[in-house]
Amino acid sequence: MITVKKLYSLKDRTQVRKCSSIFHQAITQPFDKDYLLEVFDVLYSEKSKNVLSSEYYNKLDKLRNKLVLSNSDYVLYEDISQLLLRALDSEPSDWDFYNEEGSLDQEQRIIFNHSLIIDRIRAPFNIGSIFRSADSFGVKDISLVEGSADINHTRCLRSARGTTKTVNSRYIEEEDLISELIKNKTKMFALELGGTEIDKFEFPSDGIAVIGSEEFGVSPRLLKLCDESLGRVSIPLVGTKGSINVSVATGIMLQYWHLASRSPN
Repeated sequence: MITVKKLYSLKDRTQVRKCSSIFHQAITQPFDKDYLLEVFDVLYSEKSKNVLSSEYYNKLDKLRNKLVLSNSDYVLYEDISQLLLRALDSEPSDWDFYNEEGSLDQEQRIIFNHSLIIDRIRAPFNIGSIFRSADSFGVKDISLVEGSADINHTRCLRSARGTTKTVNSRYIEEEDLISELIKNKTKMFALELGGTEIDKFEFPSDGIAVIGSEEFGVSPRLLKLCDESLGRVSIPLVGTKGSINVSVATGIMLQYWHLASRSPN
């Protein structure tokens, strides 16, 4: 548990975010009420005042009065936490794990020996969404074939929400990547149409999944390597469209792979 003294030493936005995190933790963990009141008082420090407007302080004053009178009021703790996240322009329902410096806490991640190849996905928003799913489901690293969108594009950063920094990544030319995959005899499969249905596919405990572009899918040379290795996995659909958004499909696949790796052999 972070000390109040340490809270006062944090930078302004980090200070407010950490206070929010403490009240969120208090929803499910026992915290001493005097400690929570001291944490609340930190929000009136000069650093927090650089973040919180008078509008928020009007609301905080009312919440503090309730906190003084309350006894383990979990709904109140949630209200305080969400108000602070809103002041930071963070989505109130998006509970992320941050370290004391205000960055996503990589120590919270459980990482499997799962890798992704992003093969020329052009839309930055889709790449950012894939990074976010990769972070959530334990992907170790991502290789982006040259021609894929820039992970530093504003739309990518917006949808990735910090995860381009928590999942290791690199850009690589297709020729170099193929040489590397052949040399390492890598186990790999493609998320593509015409493959084994996802609930019947035997996901490897370690290996690489290849995700193709929105328009053309996985390139022929990479697809050939997949077919010679573990093959293709497909998501069965029952709607009018022949495919679903590439980032949505990747999230579904990663969740299946994650569960398969967690299951006992």
